[in-house]
Amino acid sequence: MPSPAQRSLLFLDVDGPLIPFGADAYPVYQTGDDSNPLLTRLNPALGALLTALPCDLVWATTWMTEANDCVAPRIGLPPLPVVGRPEEPDEEERDTRNGLHWKTRALVRWAAGRTFAWVDDEITDADRSWVAAHHPGRALLHRVDPRQGLTDADFAVLGEWLRAS
Repeated sequence: MPSPAQRSLLFLDVDGPLIPFGADAYPVYQTGDDSNPLLTRLNPALGALLTALPCDLVWATTWMTEANDCVAPRIGLPPLPVVGRPEEPDEEERDTRNGLHWKTRALVRWAAGRTFAWVDDEITDADRSWVAAHHPGRALLHRVDPRQGLTDADFAVLGEWLRAS
């Protein structure tokens, strides 16, 4: 088993992969006191499934640090590191014009050559091409259907790919 410094990274988006847009609320959350009704769509079993993967989890979401406050406790994850938005607004604007997701360049920087998987519902071929050209390590950009969120099939793909790293 690789040491923590050698483990692959798994960058996680929230809206779409963890909070599916087509999902109903889970009965465990039917308390009526939710400040954000989208949070009731979180599958409470996801945390155990994610922590069972042989990787280091990192938030890559517009929720930023709120993912640790609002999402992680509901699915049983500890606080995770968070990839921030680009510090240069011009860089983000240029990337967007070129068809890149705002996260693409930031994730490659964060990974710093480490093997990584990225789970998101907005990954495009432009992101895949850019990562292939700019990241020296292995990378899996795994697009999730935002209507369903992460499924058993997605976990099978991720698990197989991460174990082969």
